[in-house]
Amino acid sequence: MTSFATTSVVPISDSRYRVFDVNEIRRDFPILERQVNGKPLVYFDNAATTQKPNIVIDSMTHYYRYENANIHRGLHFLSEVATEQYENSRLKVKEFINAMSASEIILTKGTTDGINLLANTMCRADLLNEGDEIIISHMEHHANIVPWQLLCERKKTKLVVIPISDYGELLIDEFKKLISPRTKLVSIVHTSNTLGTVNPIKEIIEIAHKHNIKVIVDGAQAVGHQKIDVQELDCDYFVFSGHKLFGPTGIGVLYGKAELLNNLPPYQGGGDMIRTVTFEGSTYEDIPNRFEAGTPNIVGGIGLGVAIKYLNMFNFKDIAKHENELLQYATEKMLLINGVKIIGNAKNKASVISFTIDGIHPYDIGTIIDTDGVAIRTGHHCTQPLMKRFNVPATSRASFAFYNTKDEIDIFINALQKVIKMFS
Repeated sequence: MTSFATTSVVPISDSRYRVFDVNEIRRDFPILERQVNGKPLVYFDNAATTQKPNIVIDSMTHYYRYENANIHRGLHFLSEVATEQYENSRLKVKEFINAMSASEIILTKGTTDGINLLANTMCRADLLNEGDEIIISHMEHHANIVPWQLLCERKKTKLVVIPISDYGELLIDEFKKLISPRTKLVSIVHTSNTLGTVNPIKEIIEIAHKHNIKVIVDGAQAVGHQKIDVQELDCDYFVFSGHKLFGPTGIGVLYGKAELLNNLPPYQGGGDMIRTVTFEGSTYEDIPNRFEAGTPNIVGGIGLGVAIKYLNMFNFKDIAKHENELLQYATEKMLLINGVKIIGNAKNKASVISFTIDGIHPYDIGTIIDTDGVAIRTGHHCTQPLMKRFNVPATSRASFAFYNTKDEIDIFINALQKVIKMFS
């Protein structure tokens, strides 16, 4: 089988990791070489989706060119090759987040799909019933609000919301007070896509488990920026998306403890999730196949495995150090600009800055700085309750990845100053 390498040759710091050199890293990402409106692209929309390295792009192209076949049950060469690659990706995910078994790794369409899978199967299994309570937080993405609202409508359960401070931090003491005998589940974001707040997930899990409450962690914004160990966290479920991890869209992961997944019924019916089918009834496969009906996103699964392989070349401590330096540098520069207000100033924060500028709509900010090649996100970021909490209709959001630089931040700052000058 063909193996792939990055386009750049990078010195090795030790037997495991590449030397962290942002200029070398940038050569791995072809889109960073393009221009937008005649200016070099400055991509600060990483919380929405990350860019893809050559090694991921090449692996997916190679599959379609030379190995395309459906997986599982096929006895011919191409099917066996495709199946091996797809299942190897499951093993890579297992090792990446330190799950106990590959069977605990359900490959989904993404974070949203994983949460919906849990909400629907828990509903069918009668794990949540009338009068039960589900705790979420005020900083949740809509994907961790709406599925539970739909469940509440069907089962007459109740959503309970952990409040946050003006700094954008969870009020842990209030969380403890919200727990009652009716609390059956906590579903909580690891890192806020809007505020950048990194929540004390391990503490939250420990508090919940003292009351025999299961915990789902939305790890979409965390998994590409810090090392995740689901056994060390002791979370019951953990969900994330491949496209936030320098991998393809349309692929994601639901991790669940085996004993919990085994107690959930199928999510969807179809091929590959069944053991026997008759007109009188069907029996179902064990995990993970039970939750993976139909032909999956094979090339996406392969691309996800390669993205993890790529990330494993680096020490996450180096990634975190670089991204924190970018966050601090950008924050200091932005606070010097008259009229800029940063929304979310948690002590423990990821490389995300949501902000407003007095008298200027976020959409205008995003549109104007795009003329300088700067890509940011504007709007409510699928966190409308959070916008209401801070009394803003929307924000502009700059989010950084490990391939971004301080020089790009300088371009971004200059573009913001041009916006202010236009409106002054």
